[in-house]
Amino acid sequence: MKTKTTTTLLLATLFLPLSSFATPRDDLLEQYATAAKSASPAFSGFSAARGEKLHVTKFAGGKADTPACTSCHADSPRSAGRTPAGKSIEAVAVSVTPTRYTDPAKVEKWFKRNCNDVLGRECTPLEKGDWLSFVISQ
Repeated sequence: MKTKTTTTLLLATLFLPLSSFATPRDDLLEQYATAAKSASPAFSGFSAARGEKLHVTKFAGGKADTPACTSCHADSPRSAGRTPAGKSIEAVAVSVTPTRYTDPAKVEKWFKRNCNDVLGRECTPLEKGDWLSFVISQ
């Protein structure tokens, strides 16, 4: 009887939709994709290459001491960073810091603060999805 129950449960899990196995990161990317599609019907997906470009580009719209993400987060996403005040920041790459981007409220808090500091505005859903795709791929 136990074997039959185990087999039935195993077979049932095979037919669950893949979305039941989505991670918080997947959920965030899906939210950003939905918002990006609303903003631009031409949206065709996120790009880690665009996310990398966003990570290293210097902008003039934000704070003078943080013109780029790399001002605090290091050139390599696999390296630890440092705030202007000297506080250490864990690497942004998921391969190095696997617990990153699993709390949506925390992700949004840091996007809001960091985008305003670097860009002088909030990031768009496309920018958030691209950057998140970049650091997840690292």
